[in-house]
Amino acid sequence: MLTLTPYLLFDGTCLQAMQFYRSCLGGELTVMTVKDSPARGRLPMTLQDRILNARLRTESLDLSASDWLRPDRRPTRGNTVCLYLSGGTLDQLEASFARLSEGAEVTDPLSQQFFGTYGALNDRFGVRWMFQTNQKS
Repeated sequence: MLTLTPYLLFDGTCLQAMQFYRSCLGGELTVMTVKDSPARGRLPMTLQDRILNARLRTESLDLSASDWLRPDRRPTRGNTVCLYLSGGTLDQLEASFARLSEGAEVTDPLSQQFFGTYGALNDRFGVRWMFQTNQKS
C-alpha cells in the first residue's frame, strides 16, 4: 500500500529539529547520518555528518526529514517541505510518478538506489514530491 508522509528538509539542523519535535509530540525517533549509511561514498566529506534520514513515529503521527544533501542546489522557502509517497509496488510507484510528472519539473527520475527505487519532482503547481519503494527496478 502506498502511504503519503510529510517530509521536511533542513539545512544542517535536522537532528535538532527532530529532537525538538519529539520533545513536543513524543514518539520514537530514528536517525541515520550520511557517514553511517551506504551513501557515504557518494557524498562529499562536508556532508558526512548530515542526517540522511530521520523518522518520528507515534500511533497517529509519521514525520520524515533529512538535511539538505544537494550541493548543486540551495534550499529555499517552498522546496523544503515535500510530500513523500512510499511503499507499495514498483508498478504503483511508477504509475503515480508518471501521472504526477505531467507538466512537472522532474529533478530526480525514478532510479535504483541502495534503499530501493527513488525519484523526485516538482509538480505543475510547484509542490515537491518524493517517491520511494523498497522494490528495485
